Amino acid sequence: TNTDIHGFRKMVSPRQLCQLVALIPAGAVSSTGAKVVLEEMFKTGTDSGEIITQRGLSQISDTQQLEGTVIEVINSNAQAVADFKSGKEPALKFLVGQVMKATKGRANPALVNEILKQKLTEG
Repeated sequence: TNTDIHGFRKMVSPRQLCQLVALIPAGAVSSTGAKVVLEEMFKTGTDSGEIITQRGLSQISDTQQLEGTVIEVINSNAQAVADFKSGKEPALKFLVGQVMKATKGRANPALVNEILKQKLTEG
């Protein structure tokens, strides 16, 4: 739907928008999740934190939680692991994508990259 800035401000206050924007660098929600939250805020006027909780959109930034998923992805994708170890960098992107898929897009991608690289170079 097309709307002007005045129509937008009736649905989402500047305070609400600032709260949402602050959640992205804080790691509470991904930029993709923030888009979903903004759309819901526009439709309902609900605060971002409430939407994130209700819709399960919080970003996973817990290293231990992500390590388990990373290990599962490594164990399930032997060819991609072999490709990465032989110097094929695109294999890492594939593995990151598999972790993101397994976490329904909620994993912190930078942290996933870091954990994957660590696990792939350990053994």
